[in-house]
Amino acid sequence: MKIIDSHCHLDRVDLSAFGGSMESLLVHAKTLSVETFLCVCIDLEHFDEVLTLAKKYPQIYASVGVHPCEMEGQDPSVEALLALAQDDNIIAIGETGLDYFHVEKDTADWQRARFRRHIQASNRSGKPMIIHTRNARADTIEIMREEQAQKGVMHCFSEDWETAKAALDLGFYISFSGIITFKSAGDLREVAKKVPLDRILVETDAPYLTPVPYRGKPNSPAYTYYTAEKLAEIRGVSIETIASATTSNFKTLFAL
Repeated sequence: MKIIDSHCHLDRVDLSAFGGSMESLLVHAKTLSVETFLCVCIDLEHFDEVLTLAKKYPQIYASVGVHPCEMEGQDPSVEALLALAQDDNIIAIGETGLDYFHVEKDTADWQRARFRRHIQASNRSGKPMIIHTRNARADTIEIMREEQAQKGVMHCFSEDWETAKAALDLGFYISFSGIITFKSAGDLREVAKKVPLDRILVETDAPYLTPVPYRGKPNSPAYTYYTAEKLAEIRGVSIETIASATTSNFKTLFAL
């Protein structure tokens, strides 16, 4: 059995909690069947660190993009994203999207413009998007439709079935994180029952959102296992079934 962590930030994980090195972190993950990782870029100031990891370790892939909450660093053009995405280790554009939790919707024109540029870069490069949405579900789907977003994943999904269905109808995948293990996530678990098995990914978003049974402790990509385990429980199938399906889905989406 092999599990893929489809979204983590390895450049930001606290290595001291997992043996003190990237090598020990990867060994720890393998003990829980997690053997492949997508290290997701959230700002261009740390892009080189993300890319270096992907170049050093064959089991790590990388993305290029600027998170919607990043306000201080570089705000890339479509051409800049395309230039950085040419590296074979870069398999996705993002993390991008909309987030109205920290930024008021009425003042977020810059965020919507950035999202549109990432969609355009994804469409032109042929590399899938990694989309973040928080308190912005309607605008996220509307912009995806307007820009004719071609392919990608709604990462760390925590929205309702209506939003999931809209993304699925656009050809996107849905990725579930450790949030589905939280006691408060009953509604999300109902959504997780409905998403077609051939459109699901699993992730940790490490170092954030540590799942049960390690809630409150540092997160590791290894803990994708517990997201997969909970998803199997929710859907009434084996964890092997979830591992096989999500691995196949990852390879299909990212053309590996």
